Order: sequence, then structure tokens, then C-alpha cells
Amino acid sequence: MNTSRPVLWGVLNVTPDSFSDGGQFLSHDLALAQATTLLKNGAAVIDVGGESTRPGAPRVTPEAEHERVIPVIEALTKRGDVSSIDTMNASTASAALDAGATIVNDVSGGLADPDMFRVVAEADVDYVIMHWRGHSDVMNDLAHYDTVAKDVRNELHERVSMALEAGIRPERIILDPGVGFAKTSAHNWQLLAGIDEIVALGFRVLVGVSRKRFLGELLPEGHEMAQRDEPSAVVGALLAGRGIWGLRVHEPLIHSRALDVWQAVAQGGRQ
Repeated sequence: MNTSRPVLWGVLNVTPDSFSDGGQFLSHDLALAQATTLLKNGAAVIDVGGESTRPGAPRVTPEAEHERVIPVIEALTKRGDVSSIDTMNASTASAALDAGATIVNDVSGGLADPDMFRVVAEADVDYVIMHWRGHSDVMNDLAHYDTVAKDVRNELHERVSMALEAGIRPERIILDPGVGFAKTSAHNWQLLAGIDEIVALGFRVLVGVSRKRFLGELLPEGHEMAQRDEPSAVVGALLAGRGIWGLRVHEPLIHSRALDVWQAVAQGGRQ
């Protein structure tokens, strides 16, 4: 059993319409306060996003995205915090890196903006390649697979090959299987069950299941969004022993506690 504890990335959505916390952290001061809380509760990276990628979400212009995320990243950098920019736009990634972000988290894996690979290669920063088939307004129509874990593995492998050809160093690549993106609830569970297919590609693997709809289906109708944190943390602990490098989460504290339990079991007691 793998006993390496996954790193936690704290989600900071500076958006009015994200599925979990849209509008809560649009204010600069509230965004920074939330970042402080995420770090205090166990996050090692603050993943700042300025465009919602929930199903059906409208696109925003890069200019609007810049206005939302750059001041926050500049402030985090000034404080010495580690930040990632969650974007599909190469221009936003470039501006965020200039502002002090050290990781690009691209949910499109370079498909949405053909200039993204160049920006990442020239900056020589860590780069998350997520499995993605299309934008939020069409992705549900693209949820067709023969064997979902193997199909996702093969499509990620193709994106990795192109990233390497563009000059991105292999040690900079992080893979995300894209739970919830162009996938039904059944696909999500099958993908998690087959996560070894993704880990076997040999790169760090970052998984984001936090508060997603398929977990909400396990809860009573009308539940509060925060009630999804518990099943999210259970999934994270179950994945921890299977070679997962990181978890992207909304509430690091409950995930950290779940990982404490997993680690104690995996190591035969607290070390």
C-alpha cells in the first residue's frame, strides 16, 4: 500500500457562479480571508479560479478573468503563499505567473487555447493536464466511453505526448482525470475505481471530487453543499493509498482529518 500522504489544494473561486461557492469570495478581502482559512486548515496550495466550469456555465472574457484573479494572486504572493492559477486561457496563465503563481491548472489540458503549452514550457512551471472533451455548455453531450478509465488514460496520454513535444518537461506534468467533466455519475465512480490506470502513466495525479454532484446523490434531497465535504473526504482517504499525489478540496480540515485516519491505518499507528 502506498503511504505517501496526498497534498491538499484549497479551492478559491473568485467567481459569481461556481457550483459550490459562487459569489462568496468575489470581494478581494473575502478572497484573502478564505485563502488564510484554507491554509490554516491544511491546504498547501491555493488554486485561484476566475471562470466557473460547472455544467452549463457561460464563458467569461480573459479580461474579466484577469480582473478577478490577478489582484488575489499578487496579494497571495506578497504574503509568501503558494498559488496556482485555474484557467484555460494562456493569457491569464501568463499574467498569473507574472503575478507570482507557480502552477498552471488547466482543466482543458491545452485543448481550449493552443498557446497554453508554449506559455507553460517557457515559464517552466508545474502544469496540471486535466481530462477534458469540451466546454461546459456541451460537455454532458460528450460523455460516451467504452471503458471510462482506459479511455481517460489514453486521452491523457495523448495530451501528455503533445505537451512533451511542446517542450514541457515531464517532471512538471501533473495529471487530473477530470471527475465530473464529460462524465455521468456512473462514469465518475467507474473512473475512481479504475484510478490505477491513470497512476500507471507515471506522473503525479491530482484528483478533484470535492462537493461534486455525484457525491450529492448519496445525500438527502435539499442538503447543504457543505454536507458533501464528508463523502468527499471519504473518497480522498480511499484514494490516498492508491498512489494519488494530491486532492483539490473546498474544505481542507475535514480532508486532513480523514487522511490522518488513513495514514494511521496505513502506517500501523501514528508515527
